[in-house]
Amino acid sequence: MIAARPLPNRVDPFGDLFAVAERGLLMGNRGGRLHDGEQALGARRWTSRRWIACLCEFRGRRREVWGRGYSELFFLDEPTALAAGHRPCFECRRAEATAFLRAAGRASADALDARLHDERLDGRKRRRHLRRLGDLPDGAMIARDGCAFAVRGDALWPWSFAGYGAAIRRERGADVETLTPPTTLTALRAGYVPLWAKRAA
Repeated sequence: MIAARPLPNRVDPFGDLFAVAERGLLMGNRGGRLHDGEQALGARRWTSRRWIACLCEFRGRRREVWGRGYSELFFLDEPTALAAGHRPCFECRRAEATAFLRAAGRASADALDARLHDERLDGRKRRRHLRRLGDLPDGAMIARDGCAFAVRGDALWPWSFAGYGAAIRRERGADVETLTPPTTLTALRAGYVPLWAKRAA
């Protein structure tokens, strides 16, 4: 019998997986199974280009997390999932997925997935994009000193698995490493509104 413990399926804005207790607002997957029969994480971090973010509850369905099917992943909120390279699911979040596709200016989900895959990865490593902080839309995530910050209004919110910390001033003239892929930035600028978690207590 497998012991009860946090699984390494909580995703940070860098796209990395961790074993922490917090689950978050959304779940998702990267196309298939990343774990073995003992619920241990294997070497793979994706099985296809289709990285999606889903509702945690949908039509009363029940899943055995990290059972026989795909590897369920969990995100604090949608800005986190988007920064990690995921996009809304067309089954459980059809309205959001359709709005995201339209705002991103892509003709199909396949075209969107192919573009996002090119933007989020450089070989097996995460690709980052240099941008002016003042040009980033709300919902974008940046990296600074090894930490992630969410852009919202005139502030940067420090990210954690438990929620966001106290906001700091947004220095609009600074050049920053952006975690959120460029196509997702396009969707956010065009009006796509992500689902945000509350501030940390």
